[in-house]
Amino acid sequence: MISERARTAYSESADRLARRALDALQGAGGAAVAAPHVEAAASEPEGDPAVALGAVRILGADILAPYVLTGLPPTEGETAAIGLALGALPPADPPPPAPPEGPEQAWTVAWVDWGLATTLSRLAPDDSPAVPAPTPQGPPRCDDSAPRRLPISPASGESVEGWVPWSIRMGQLASLALPGLDGPVHAAARSGVLGLARGATRATLRRDFPTAARITRWLAWLHADGARLPLDPALLTEYVGLVGGGERTALDTAIARRLLGLEAI
Repeated sequence: MISERARTAYSESADRLARRALDALQGAGGAAVAAPHVEAAASEPEGDPAVALGAVRILGADILAPYVLTGLPPTEGETAAIGLALGALPPADPPPPAPPEGPEQAWTVAWVDWGLATTLSRLAPDDSPAVPAPTPQGPPRCDDSAPRRLPISPASGESVEGWVPWSIRMGQLASLALPGLDGPVHAAARSGVLGLARGATRATLRRDFPTAARITRWLAWLHADGARLPLDPALLTEYVGLVGGGERTALDTAIARRLLGLEAI
């Protein structure tokens, strides 16, 4: 089991990496994200390259968001650093089943890995390392009629879930809310528009701005995908951006702004 000290080190490294991604997205500090982060950890006296590589896996496709949203290709150093992170502990094959049958954290990690590997292979098909990331099982279906977890539907035998836990879990997969990615999680987002809108509103009212930013990012992705939404994602994005804090929340908000066309690319 990972210690609290190690957990803190990974979290702090992920925050620094998110700042690099945000700077790159905003045109400051150069375009590279993963490579300088790993190099800095290797050169600093108390740096730990293994922790830096772990941070790459934590952020997932978000480290490639500057390339996805600007159209610039990742450098060879970037693809090598990401390949090293994926190869250090290859994604589980086969991936674990979706909750509640499977372990939630392992399933979430499998989807984040899928997003990172898939985005990398799309951006740099000739240079990206051959690290397979199988497609995990899709999330349970969202039932908008109840806020909490629901039992297995006797009619269909499928697992359904209330919009509160479902929207929180979708927020944990916000790194998948990028142009060019599509799969079972994205299909779930399209069929759970109301659940996402309710989840983002609930998180905002509870002043849980990291969760609000992550779920709002899915609403921005849905808007870019052409979905009709029950609220204005631009207003929610701007509000969360003003009152939220933290590097990863700022990155989620900046990506949502790009998806909504609030910032020039």
